[in-house]
Formats: sequence, structure tokens, C-alpha cells
Amino acid sequence: MALIALGVGGGIGAYKAVEVARALQKRGHDVAAIMTRNARRFVTPLTFEAITRRKVITSQWTPGMNADIEHIALATEAKLLLIAPATANVIARFAAGIADDFLTSFHLATRAPILMAPAMNTHMLEHPATQANLATLAARGVRFVEPGAGYLACGWIGRGRLAEPDEIAAAADQCLRGSTSLAGRHVVVSAGPTYEDLDPVRYLGNRSTGRMGLAIADEALARGARVTLVVGPTTLATPAGADVRHVRSAADMHTAVFAAAPSADVVIMAAAVADYTPAAGAAPQKVKKTDGELSIALSRTRDILADLGAWRADRVSPVLVGFAAETERVVEQARAKLASKRVDLVVANDVSRADAGFAVDTNAATLVTRDEAEAVPLQQKRTLASVILDRIETLLATAAPAKD
Repeated sequence: MALIALGVGGGIGAYKAVEVARALQKRGHDVAAIMTRNARRFVTPLTFEAITRRKVITSQWTPGMNADIEHIALATEAKLLLIAPATANVIARFAAGIADDFLTSFHLATRAPILMAPAMNTHMLEHPATQANLATLAARGVRFVEPGAGYLACGWIGRGRLAEPDEIAAAADQCLRGSTSLAGRHVVVSAGPTYEDLDPVRYLGNRSTGRMGLAIADEALARGARVTLVVGPTTLATPAGADVRHVRSAADMHTAVFAAAPSADVVIMAAAVADYTPAAGAAPQKVKKTDGELSIALSRTRDILADLGAWRADRVSPVLVGFAAETERVVEQARAKLASKRVDLVVANDVSRADAGFAVDTNAATLVTRDEAEAVPLQQKRTLASVILDRIETLLATAAPAKD
């Protein structure tokens, strides 16, 4: 994908920069680490070298550095300069145009876009000097991944902690792609499981984590789309920039998806929606165990994808995409789903595989349309998301023009 120069500042968030490098690699990027002197007090260069499989730049005075083709290539080929963590000191030096080490010199020399992920003590972040420096850099076109709020290393609770690695990597993708192929498009994505409550303690659920749907939402954002993400209960972080609608039950998801669908160019139902829910609803109090057996009457939930197909009827927009998580006759059942629910594309996968499906980073799928079934081999879900969006863009080309 792209060569990214990862500048690591001297803060406790430096340890999370290792995961930032991994997150960038999972998206297909090549990463070259540049560490400040203080960063090396928190994490060793060896760690980044092992992760990136590249020499780590720690000084502009390293013997032979100016003759090293790898360093020259970094200065000329890096498509993005990403600073994580961006400490108050690094931010101030960038704003003042100081060039007293490799990172600050690289900042002045590069013509690549710059993305900074600030991380520092709350009062340092709020200080007028830091705010003025951030404003100066923003006026020059530098983009930022906003720090999170929570428990800080100094013991304080407040805003200033480094954003999560996946959030930083998503922002890096957006910087690299800019306004791209889905600019002006509204993409609705559902992700994760639904929980059908039995009582205040128990629920019916499934093994979906939402990872595939979140990857698709992330990829759509990276291509410039406006994304509405309807997500069931998940522990995973939602992508930065999405309009997130948190839901719990199948009924909640049905309502949220149909609220967003009228303005959508694409609706992608990647969620694992429950087929059944307790017929009598959730019990108001915890159901106590008894000596005998327990029977629970279940009723069908509304089929969101089928309802979308019926609602769209003979129109060409929005493009409708469903997922088929199967354990047998995968393609056959996907074809049946495509026809019965009147959709344009079904992404079918065999969830009985240990290396694909739920709760893993990889997936293999077959993209089933009216005309063909394309097998996509095992790969990272983020990479598969890109393949799926490529196919959706082909479908969009024959549908209505962008609404926005």
C-alpha cells in the first residue's frame, strides 16, 4: 500500500506505537520507525526493528547514514509522516520549525502529509502554548487524531491519553486516500451480534465480534464515504469518523438500519442478526432455576435484509449487500439468499473453519452475484473488506449517481 514514516515521541504512549505499527502493517502498509532520544527511554529500537523488519532511525549523525539507500528512500518515498505519540515537546518543535534531530529535520524536508496523535498530561494539553502550537500546525495542514479521555500514566483522569492504535491506523488511511472513489456516497453498515434478552441477566446471542463489519466501515471511510455504522454489542473500537448507532436487539437494529437506509447509496448487512427472540419478551426479574426443565418459546425476528429487498423493490438504489455465515453448502445457500431476499451481492463464508469466520483476524469468502461466484482466499479481514468494496463500487457504477 504505502510507506509510512512513524515518528515516536518520548512519552509513555510510545509502547502503544508498537501496536500502531502492527495496525498499519495489517492494512498492508510498510512502516519505518523514527525514534527520538527520549522515546528510546520507553521502548527499545530493537522492538520496532523486529516489528517493522527495517532499521530504526535514531540519529541523523549515525555513521554512513547519508550513504544508506534505505534512509534516502524514506526521505523521498514516504507517503505519510505519522507521529504517535506526539508529545508537547515534539508539537512545539514542529510548530517552531526547529530541526535538531532526525525527526524534526524530516518534518521540514518531507512533502508528505503529516498526521499527529497527541498524548500528554491533561494540563499540558490544555496549556495555551500547546493549544497555540496545535492551531499553528493545523493551519499548515497537519491533521490530528484526537487524544482519548481516561486514566493517564501520571495518575490523573482526563483527556490526553494516546488514541487507540486501530483508530490511529484508520486516520492514517484516510490521510493517504483523501477524497477518493466513494466520496459523496452514503454507506450504511451493520456489524456485530444482536442480544435477545431473556431476563435482566441472560440473553441469546452468537459468536460474532463485529470485526468484519467494522473493517468494511473503516475501508468505506478511507475511500471518502459518509458512513453510518449500526453496531450491536461488541468490545471492539468503532472506526473514527463513522456516525455510530449502538443497538442491542434485532428489533433495535431493524429500526436503526431503516432510519438510515432512505439516504443510502449502499446498505451492507454484515451483522449476525438473531433469527429468534423470546416470544414473551424479556422477563422483568431473573428467572430462577428449578429442579425441572425450562422451556422458552421463541418467535421469529424481522428479517432486515429481506425487508430491505422488499422496500427497494425494483429500484436500483441503494445497492444491497448481505452476508451468509454458513457451515455447509456455502455457495448454494448464498445463491438462494441472493434470490429470495432480492439483493445484489452476498458475501458467503464458512464459519466452521478455525481460521475464518467469527472472533479471528482472517477470513475467506465467496462473493456471489447474479452472474458469478468469486472465491476470495484466506486473508486479513481488513484486506477482504477492500476486495468487497471494490466489488460494491462496480455495482454502484450501474446504480443511481451519488446523492450527496
